[in-house]
Amino acid sequence: MTLSDLGKESAHDSGINWVTAIFMLLFHVGAVAALFFFSWEPFLLAIFLYWVGGSLGIGIGYHRLLTHRGYKTPKWVEYFLTTCAVLALEGGPIFWVATHRIHHQYSDKEGDPHSPRDGKWWAHVGWILVGKSMHHDTKTLSRYVPDLAKDKFHVWITKYHYVPMIVLGLALLAIGGIPYLLWGVCFRTVLGLHATWLVNSATHIWGSRRFQTRDDSTNSWWVALFSFGEGWHNNHHAHPVSSRHGLTWYEIDLNWYGIWLLSKLGLARDVYRYKLSSREQSNKIAAVPIQIVARESESELISA
Repeated sequence: MTLSDLGKESAHDSGINWVTAIFMLLFHVGAVAALFFFSWEPFLLAIFLYWVGGSLGIGIGYHRLLTHRGYKTPKWVEYFLTTCAVLALEGGPIFWVATHRIHHQYSDKEGDPHSPRDGKWWAHVGWILVGKSMHHDTKTLSRYVPDLAKDKFHVWITKYHYVPMIVLGLALLAIGGIPYLLWGVCFRTVLGLHATWLVNSATHIWGSRRFQTRDDSTNSWWVALFSFGEGWHNNHHAHPVSSRHGLTWYEIDLNWYGIWLLSKLGLARDVYRYKLSSREQSNKIAAVPIQIVARESESELISA
């Protein structure tokens, strides 16, 4: 199986992605409905699956391994983490990784798929519901993810990324009925989606800046808590390959702790970790309000 099997053609710049919008609506309705079926078992199940999809899958798998290659693992571990990630309902690895690499190339400039400079709502979820930001054509994919495009498993699971979620949903329905389905699929998925979306939106608007990067990225402790450490976004944009985003003891980074554990178990190697210099450690982290401005030309942004 190759990229051509994904059958992706260039998408239109505008227009609602109706399939995505309908499924997002249904999952949000299911998340609200879950509140009327509360009991501790399905709630704890949701928390566990939230960690599986959001930390093992998105943070440790899609982001720090597949996108930035901050460490290496045996292929079976990489495939396991990828399978966990598709349970987060954020699409297959090829589209997710391509979108994030594009974000880093054009962060808060023309071409960034989800910059708050195009609007807070756009950065949070609008970019998914409208346009082509999450629907790149085969030519774009081959340019940004040549490493994943050569891997038949990643191509296959990108094409059928919805299958593991369907299997999980049917299993939960059989085991615990409607409460397990609503909490284990709908509620925890919606919570995980908004955690990821907050990284795209909130951590380019509010927070503190340790590093003077050429974008609006910030560090946000509360986004980090929801996203298992992805909220230390200014640290990440300054040192994107680093497997550790929380660079001090008080910057809680559960995804880093997971990668550290994998390395101790012999399942991760060549782990790159940026370490703050003594001068950087002594620097006070100042809260800097980010002013959202209208989109300027790329040359103006670079020279600013």
